[in-house]
Amino acid sequence: MTTRHVTVGVDGTLIAVRALDRAAEEAVLRGALLDIVYAVPDLDEAGPVLASAAARVRERHPGLPVTASAFEGGPVQALVQHGRGAELTVVGTRGLGGVAGLVFGSVSLRLAARTCGPLLVVRGNHRSARRGEVLLGMEGDADADAAAYAFAEAARRGVRLSVLDAVASRRPAPAPTALIPADRARDDAVVRVPTEQAVPRRAVAGLRQRYPQVEVVLRTFDSGRVHSLLEATREAAVVVVGAHGHPHHIGPRPGPVTTALLHHSHCPVVIV
Repeated sequence: MTTRHVTVGVDGTLIAVRALDRAAEEAVLRGALLDIVYAVPDLDEAGPVLASAAARVRERHPGLPVTASAFEGGPVQALVQHGRGAELTVVGTRGLGGVAGLVFGSVSLRLAARTCGPLLVVRGNHRSARRGEVLLGMEGDADADAAAYAFAEAARRGVRLSVLDAVASRRPAPAPTALIPADRARDDAVVRVPTEQAVPRRAVAGLRQRYPQVEVVLRTFDSGRVHSLLEATREAAVVVVGAHGHPHHIGPRPGPVTTALLHHSHCPVVIV
């Protein structure tokens, strides 16, 4: 598929419906076609689910171009194939925690390690929302693609971008610790640092020049990066992180930060 498009996986469940709604919003924001995909063992089973999904989108977003197709096989293979060249691939997840979720993995976990483009994972307990900041979690300068996506997303939505930088947090504090009230000080405290006092990464500095309309706030933390990032997702419309895959005996898996977000984030997660 060469047309600019957003791909979404459906299966008739409520979680997939929420992913469908979010994918349609994303397609509208981008002026792109919405590509609805349903992976089934028998193609004859797909008709009713695809027809219902397409009808829902057309009713809510008249004029949005929509395609709906069945794929004979597994959902990961279907979304990887349809997602090639997509501006975004969208999938829903229950956000399962515990041993079962980590050992067997969900579609979102497997996709996070295999998709070539940005992947948006809509948590099962999160309803689509247009408001809220964009949150960027950076682990290093290698996350330049994630940073570029986050800036573009903030510009599309007209909202603030908050950057939580793991390495910046280990540098000497750029602002006095008195900025944290004593009665609120905690080991995992997230500190908002005025942008002009922060030491931005090269990627962030260049993107600030490209997107001067985007308000940027650098956020650092004392310790507990995963917990701090999860807490910050309470205020966000979406959190953006880079893909940091790791080998595993049952196939590649995303890194610990991404895995934690997929299981426990309070907002949708974009993996770039």
